[in-house]
Amino acid sequence: MALFEKPEVVILKESSDAKAYLEKLTELSGTVPQDTSLAQKIEKEIAITKAGIFGEEQIMFELKNSGMNLVVLHDIFIEAPGGNAAQIDYLVITPYVNIVIECKNLFGNIEINNRGDFIRTIEYANKRFKEGIYSPVTQNERHLQVLKECRKAEKGVIMGAIYEKTFEKYNRSLIVLANPKTVVNDRYAPAAIKKQVIRVDQLINTLKSMTSDVKTSKKDMRTYGEKLLSMNNENRKDYFTKFESLQKELEESRKAAEVLQEKDNRKKDVITRRFCPKCGKELVKRTAQKGDRKGKQFWGCSGFPNCRYVENIEDTTV
Repeated sequence: MALFEKPEVVILKESSDAKAYLEKLTELSGTVPQDTSLAQKIEKEIAITKAGIFGEEQIMFELKNSGMNLVVLHDIFIEAPGGNAAQIDYLVITPYVNIVIECKNLFGNIEINNRGDFIRTIEYANKRFKEGIYSPVTQNERHLQVLKECRKAEKGVIMGAIYEKTFEKYNRSLIVLANPKTVVNDRYAPAAIKKQVIRVDQLINTLKSMTSDVKTSKKDMRTYGEKLLSMNNENRKDYFTKFESLQKELEESRKAAEVLQEKDNRKKDVITRRFCPKCGKELVKRTAQKGDRKGKQFWGCSGFPNCRYVENIEDTTV
């Protein structure tokens, strides 16, 4: 009967904090004056976040339709006892290995040279631009290291040492490029890196090819997934820190604008101040209380009554 058991994909965590972050960014964008560097920075962050969400949704679609027994955790944030932290896009548990997936929805084409450097080529205005980008392989290695530290700390000294020795055997890294238009040139890439970097349409075949000497039951896969989910820190700092930084920059820009406005007002005050041509003291705007000009304004010397200089203000200028 077990031979005909239908494969099952168990999603233990599908939500993404990136969507909540995007909503906050959009709200913040509406409060920032346009045509400013901060507005441009927020718009860039919005574009990056949208691209990331789209890429992760592509991966989720592939996983849900994999026809495999999988346990999936999306967008988890874990912290090791020593303080190291990792935001993991996907943690996928298969019957044989556990996969830490780093999703990259990159624009342009990617070249990986013989040193393992990632070089992106972008075409814009009929010109080609090349730039180096931070290695997602290195980034994911850090994620795996944090995962290892978290799990090792739970197992104690002896079991922790055994776990550390076998960690690489049962825990793997994958960099998934989610943009279908991206071309990857890894001809000269080191073999260890080449096998880690794939396009999203290669994901399921790659997962099926990853095996080990141990096959885990669906029940144990789920139990392990729930253990990893319990490590997820709901009070994550990565998105909060980014958003807090943008808010702080907005507040600083507002304060700077207020200072400039105050300086401008002071300049206007200096320009509009008038002085008595007789004694040099400042003229004060007053309103006549009697006579033919009752109710009308005039400039009077602040040295009154010692100086009685007055200057009528025409009705058109009041």
